[in-house]
Amino acid sequence: MIFKFEPQYMQRVWGGTSLETALDRNLGNQKNIGESWEIVDREENQSTLLKPKYQEMNLRKLLAKKGTLIMGPNWHHEKRFPLLVKWLDCKDRLSLQVHPPAAVAKSLGGEPKTENWYVAHATKDAGLFAGFKKGTSKEQFIESLDLGTAESHCHRINSQKGDSLLVESGRIHAIDAGNLILEIQQNSDTTYRVYDWDRKGLDGNPRQLHLEESLRCIDFNDFEPKPLRKCDGTLEILSDCPHFRIRKFIGCTNECVVLKARNQQCMILNPIGCDIKIDGEMVRSGFTALSPYCEECVVTFMEGGELLVTDNFYI
Repeated sequence: MIFKFEPQYMQRVWGGTSLETALDRNLGNQKNIGESWEIVDREENQSTLLKPKYQEMNLRKLLAKKGTLIMGPNWHHEKRFPLLVKWLDCKDRLSLQVHPPAAVAKSLGGEPKTENWYVAHATKDAGLFAGFKKGTSKEQFIESLDLGTAESHCHRINSQKGDSLLVESGRIHAIDAGNLILEIQQNSDTTYRVYDWDRKGLDGNPRQLHLEESLRCIDFNDFEPKPLRKCDGTLEILSDCPHFRIRKFIGCTNECVVLKARNQQCMILNPIGCDIKIDGEMVRSGFTALSPYCEECVVTFMEGGELLVTDNFYI
C-alpha cells in the first residue's frame, strides 16, 4: 500500500509552463504556475489523498486516524508531517532570500527551514545562487542592496540536470531562470526576501522585502558552496542532514529494488524520468508517493530512470 496526493498549484510571478510540458501535468488555463505542492500538512494547505478508499480525506486527518501505521509507533497524533515536497518551475529568477535558522526563527515569529534542490531539467543558461563570493563582507553586501548591485556579491553556479544542492537555514540563495526543481524541505513556509531584482509582482506592485529579518538570519561566512554533481553509479546520497536523507537510485527497465521491510520508517518516493510500480500500483514520473511504516516497499522500474527516496525525517 502506498499513498498518493493531489498536487496543489501556486501562481508565482516567476512561474511558467514546465510542469505541463516536462511533467505532463494538466494545468488548464492556469498561468504563471511556479509551484506544485506535492505533500503538505499545514493549517492553510492540506494534501488531499487520491487513493479511492481515502478520497476526501486530507493528510492531517489521515495522520490523526492512522498515524502510527504510517509514521511508526512513536508518532503523536497532534504532530504535523515533518516535510513539505514541492516542484518549482522557475521560468524567471526567484527573489534573493533566506530562511531563518532555528536559533533566531522563533524570535522573528517564523519557522526554520532547510531545503534540498534537485535539478530535474535546466536550460543552457540556467543557474543557482547560493552563498557569497569569497571576500564579501556584511558591510559590502548591505551597501550593495542600496545600490542595486547585490548580484555582484552572490555566488552563482551554472546548473545542470542532476545537480543537487542543500540549502541550509541561514544560506542566502535564489534560483535563477531556466530550472525545474524538486524541492524537499522542512515543513515551514517562512521566507525572508532580501532583494527582488527591482521587479513587480503579479499585482503590478513591488513585492515586500524583509531586510531587518534577513540580516539577522544570513550566514555571512557562507562562501561559494558547490552542488553535488550527478555520478555514474546506481546509488547516490544526495543529502544527509539532521532533517532528512535523500538517496538517488538509477534503475533499468523491469529492475526491482527493495527499499524497506515492514515496520520500518516511512519513505517519500519521487520517480523522475520513469514510471515505477509498488505493490501493483503505478506512480508516474514526476509524481510523489508515500510508503508507510507498516508496509514493505519494493519498487519496480517500468523503464530506465531515476528514483529519489527521502527518509530519516521521522524515526
